[in-house]
Amino acid sequence: MTGYASARGPVVPQTLDSEAESSAPSLVVEVRSVNGRFLDLALRLPDELRAAEPALRERVASCLRRGKVELRVALELGGPAGLRLPSSHELQRLLALQDQVRAWLPQAAPLSVADALQWTQRHAAVPAQAHEALLSLTDQALQALQSARAREGHKLTAMLQERLAQLRERIQQAQPLAPLAVEQQRQRYLQRLHEALGAAHAADTPALQERVLAEATAFALRIDVAEELTRLAAHVDEMQQLLRQGGEVGKRLDFLAQELHREANTLGAKSASLELTRLSVDMKVLIEQIREQVQNLE
Repeated sequence: MTGYASARGPVVPQTLDSEAESSAPSLVVEVRSVNGRFLDLALRLPDELRAAEPALRERVASCLRRGKVELRVALELGGPAGLRLPSSHELQRLLALQDQVRAWLPQAAPLSVADALQWTQRHAAVPAQAHEALLSLTDQALQALQSARAREGHKLTAMLQERLAQLRERIQQAQPLAPLAVEQQRQRYLQRLHEALGAAHAADTPALQERVLAEATAFALRIDVAEELTRLAAHVDEMQQLLRQGGEVGKRLDFLAQELHREANTLGAKSASLELTRLSVDMKVLIEQIREQVQNLE
């Protein structure tokens, strides 16, 4: 299912110093998911947090089972309020480096404020608490994503129940037509055989009559769709039960949708009347709609 969620927080615990808090590094975690039959996870991490990749994959796999998921992490060293304030140690080290360079290159221009800020932002060390903060924010984002996917799942479930109800109506309409079509085809087959035998001046013997009746019956059985209609109804019952039950039912529903499609194809191939053919086409349309949406459920 599709969904989006994000979480933002500081890398280190908040302090009472508002100035220090505004310049503290922070993390932003974004999780996006789109439809997919299996779990396909892509991670977008800054180099400083690559070591957390195995733990992040484990976190996502424990919460999600299906979908194409992208987890993106951004490390804002300056914090959400602006640039990080360099420490005195960083400025002293930068000044010492400048003195060493200018000792060998007296013509080198001194560092500007912008140069000093850019260097300290780029080479700032990631705090040791970054790993724990990243996992905590990831849990928050995944929880929000699951809530969004659950809301979409309720809408999809209602739509699937509606399509299954329409499919059941088509099955019920076809059930009384099946034996009628079989009997009509049987009578038509008998009539044609008698006409062919009469044209050939064949002897009207009891053995021949029995052979003709057996052939007509065998043909009628070949076009009987009662078994396909029974299986279609059983699959619809099972899918409705799974939707009411909830939980991780996406793959089972996907399998049942494939079985529905197979039975509907057989029904259309064996159909011996125009009305049954029309109903089988309607069933295929509904089943295709069900198959498309079932793949979105987890």
